[in-house]
Amino acid sequence: MKISIIIPILNEAATICKLLSHLIQAASAADTIEEIIIVDGGSVDESIKTVQNFSNTQSTSIRVVSSEKGRAKQMNAGAAKASGDILYFLHADSFPPKNYDRYIVEEVHKENEAGCFRMKFDSNHWWLRFLGWLTQFDSKRCRGGDQSQFITASLFKEINGYDEAYVVYEDNDLVDRLFAINKFVIIPKYVVTSARRYREVGVWRLQYHFLNIHMRRWLGASSEDLYRYYKEKVVS
Repeated sequence: MKISIIIPILNEAATICKLLSHLIQAASAADTIEEIIIVDGGSVDESIKTVQNFSNTQSTSIRVVSSEKGRAKQMNAGAAKASGDILYFLHADSFPPKNYDRYIVEEVHKENEAGCFRMKFDSNHWWLRFLGWLTQFDSKRCRGGDQSQFITASLFKEINGYDEAYVVYEDNDLVDRLFAINKFVIIPKYVVTSARRYREVGVWRLQYHFLNIHMRRWLGASSEDLYRYYKEKVVS
């Protein structure tokens, strides 16, 4: 089985090559990775040029796809261009464990068609360590896009991919739908993800707003309401 890695980006020129190098070096076998698809949502820095220059030095297929801004739209656009049997969606600041490709393929061979890894932040803050500890539990409440997401191409098509109505919470919506049909597994290895947003906004302020978004979703808030809150409270 072959894996297509799909990474949505927006202005990631400073760090994207670090992730690409990691993906190539951490893979257990070069021939497991069908391709790496970078989906650009309108970067105004040197992201596209940086990726293209890096790809020219590698044997692994790395290409850039342009899309409308928004993770759900970008990830769906990448999936539409992918040719692998398995789609692996990854944030630009999340680094999967060594041999990540083998772990994913092994789960699919066991008929686990979708899932994620556990996650820990690149921070020693006790609360962020606690959040990482929670990701070991088999609960949809302990999931998030930073843990990355693998899913077979056939199942992704069957459930109609990411819901583009969600500008935020798109990962959780997908996980909710997969849990509803009992199609999700947590691989007991860790993705290391950046705590940069927590550092920028503040740990407690950002956590309060994230919990508020989750509560609003559980109480039936629309995707528009969630985005309005996120835009006003988190990125304003």
